[in-house]
Amino acid sequence: MTEMVLIVDDDPIQRRLLDAQVSRMGLTPLVCSGGAAALTLLRAKAQEIGAMVLDLVMPDLGGLEVLREMDAAGIQVPVVVQTAKGSLETVVEAMRAGAFDFVVKPASPERMALAIDAAVRLSRAGGRAHAAGAASQALPDRPPLDMPDAGPAMRPLLAMAERAAGSSIPLLIGGETGVGKEWLARAIHAAGPRASRPFVAVNCGAVPADLVESILFGHAKGAFTDAREAQPGRFVEADGGTLLLDEIAELPLAAQVKLLRVLQDGAVDPVGARGSVAVDVRVVSATNGNLAAAVETGTFRQDLYYRLAVLELTVPPLRERREEIAPLARSILARHARDGRGFHLDAQAGALLEAYDWPGNIRQLQNVLHRAAVLADAQVLTVEDFPQVRDAIGVGGEARAKLPPAGRPGAEADRETAVPARGAGGLVLPIDLCGPDGEIRTLEAVEGDVIRAAIARYRGRMSETARRLGIGRSTLYRKMRDHKIDLV
Repeated sequence: MTEMVLIVDDDPIQRRLLDAQVSRMGLTPLVCSGGAAALTLLRAKAQEIGAMVLDLVMPDLGGLEVLREMDAAGIQVPVVVQTAKGSLETVVEAMRAGAFDFVVKPASPERMALAIDAAVRLSRAGGRAHAAGAASQALPDRPPLDMPDAGPAMRPLLAMAERAAGSSIPLLIGGETGVGKEWLARAIHAAGPRASRPFVAVNCGAVPADLVESILFGHAKGAFTDAREAQPGRFVEADGGTLLLDEIAELPLAAQVKLLRVLQDGAVDPVGARGSVAVDVRVVSATNGNLAAAVETGTFRQDLYYRLAVLELTVPPLRERREEIAPLARSILARHARDGRGFHLDAQAGALLEAYDWPGNIRQLQNVLHRAAVLADAQVLTVEDFPQVRDAIGVGGEARAKLPPAGRPGAEADRETAVPARGAGGLVLPIDLCGPDGEIRTLEAVEGDVIRAAIARYRGRMSETARRLGIGRSTLYRKMRDHKIDLV
């Protein structure tokens, strides 16, 4: 394929700048001043064009209309869209229409070069970044973004994720702790044109504040005490691939500024280094909180939020996907086979697991099944192999599904005497140190109120709640069970 780059922009100055940049890259520029002329050229020379730089706002035919016409005509050219600052909401529409990447005007030459180069490389591989089937056609040997047992709550999410896989647009994945945000990020990476390149994950909440810039962006030798050798940083390690920034809301403000600069310029500034290092990285962020609310409170930069949340995907909690619990359980138990023999759930145990709300979602399900498999005496797991789940349903709240008749005797009576507990959506409770009799309350009683208040204060974000309380997350869940606290 002749490596031509089609430049579509109604601004003559922007056309000249892009023409010169494409020429410097050793590619052949083709220039159009409007969308209608671009479509005419595409219909005649689509097979010779390796990439397209498309302005979204033009007088005759806008970029979104051009993308839709290309889709209808089956024209498969990777498209890098340009948008002015303040119009990032239109980028989501462009991605849905098939855009491969986007840049914000005025874009640095380095950022534009990275976008064009990535689009051209996809064309060289025979890939298709324009339509929804991009990743699977470009990389037929890669596993598809598929989940055969997905329920109604997951299917729309997976469909959007499959479309997103073919582009390099930043993604923000939301959802409660343990729902599978990293799994979704890895699946999108594996289904896209970057699948053969690195996937690097960083938990921003677990990185010390004074080391986060060094870990993300790297540092030069001697940049600080104990910097005995240079380190590339996670962005450089992920060059050409995908970087997952988990718990992005925990990123310090100083690091947020540098992250914004990387997204704008396509280059990192290692701590203590004299120059920048160009990187081509798709950034996927994940959070179990409300990033928009963090913007309102001033703990997260608004401009960075708009950069990261070009497309938001929210993974529903497991309690909204009960039909997936049994298939997930089978898959998890298959990993714990003994002597070639796998574990199985009887009907009562299966109903028990489906009745539980799983505040820790899939991660909690994995831990519960792992414990049961390790301690089980037989290959068939029964209700008795899940005492914590059985007790939580019987004591900690109303079951959403009725167990078979052979369920634990007395469960209904337990539910009638259950003490309702407030979850993440409740009010912050006042913590009274004295009881009605004027005497100091027991530590156990006060502890329960503290946990309830912390869960409400941090809106059900269990990692943050545990960190603020100074305990591990598993300890937090155990104490919640002890105090009959439900996170629903």
